[in-house]
Amino acid sequence: MSTTHDDTPRDGHPRGDRPATVDDRPAADDDRPGWRDDRDATSAAAEAGRRPLPATPPRLVATDLDGTLLRPDGTVSARTAAALAAAEDAGVAVVFVTARPHRWLADLQAHVAGHGVALCANGASVVDVGTLRVLEQHGMPADVVGAVVERLRERWGADRVHLAVEGADGFAYETGYASDHPIPPDARSAHRIEDLLTGPTLKLLVRTSADPSDGAAFVDALVDVVGDLAVVADSGAHGLGEISGPGVTKAAGLARWAATQGIDQRDVWAVGDAPNDLPMLAWAGTSFAVANAYPAVLEAADHRLPSNADDGVAVLLEHAVAAGAASPRRVPADGPDGTRRTARSSAPS
Repeated sequence: MSTTHDDTPRDGHPRGDRPATVDDRPAADDDRPGWRDDRDATSAAAEAGRRPLPATPPRLVATDLDGTLLRPDGTVSARTAAALAAAEDAGVAVVFVTARPHRWLADLQAHVAGHGVALCANGASVVDVGTLRVLEQHGMPADVVGAVVERLRERWGADRVHLAVEGADGFAYETGYASDHPIPPDARSAHRIEDLLTGPTLKLLVRTSADPSDGAAFVDALVDVVGDLAVVADSGAHGLGEISGPGVTKAAGLARWAATQGIDQRDVWAVGDAPNDLPMLAWAGTSFAVANAYPAVLEAADHRLPSNADDGVAVLLEHAVAAGAASPRRVPADGPDGTRRTARSSAPS
């Protein structure tokens, strides 16, 4: 039985429905002491009572998006865009690791590094962001989804459980499912979700009109019902449960992808804000939390950064580039096959 938490905001509004465009406004002032836009990460960490950022540069920085790299309004700040570009030019690979489905990444194409990919659906898929094509997937087969669905209907009643799925071929939903996001025009619908399972399911989305239908009690009930069949994620959205295949976490997805790039675990920095980031932070060689993170994430991380409103990920990337320039062990800019990566290409090299 596994439970993770999704990276939706604590105000209950789902993330990913805002465009992730570049915002060239200065970061908003924060009323928390110690986080000012003109302070470097080392002094900020010292003021917060945390250890200074590491002097040895990473080969890979893995970052969550919503609540972490993206500003509270869902945009990429000008400082963060510049830091991503500088990291690419310096040979520090950056990969986005997000709970978002791949269809919500179109606005981020300009910010994806030379490898051209993002890890989506909590690690269930590797996506070519330039084309939004799923390159690799670790979804649930139809028989597993069917078994989970059967348990859900037994628990809450067939007429009170409403389901949808995210897959490589897009979004599909039962006619009774109410989405907080606009339904894609090409989405398929049917009375029963089983009639829409045309391939592996990256995420099964669950709503119920029965009690409990929201909050921690709903998540706990889902965990009890699903058992060891799959992984339950707490999305933080009103009454929405997310279920992924067994063993699907951000950590597992990142570990697989880093291995394909010839990057050792100890050379990976990971940053996040929410409980679903905890496995990734635990796996990475060095972990970071933005100041707005959940308390459990702040406690678990090796280092703290300014908040997402104060460009915490940009501060981290700027430090990584500076550490690489100062270190005798320069960060490799080549891929595992020895070829030079193309800066900010939209397709995998």
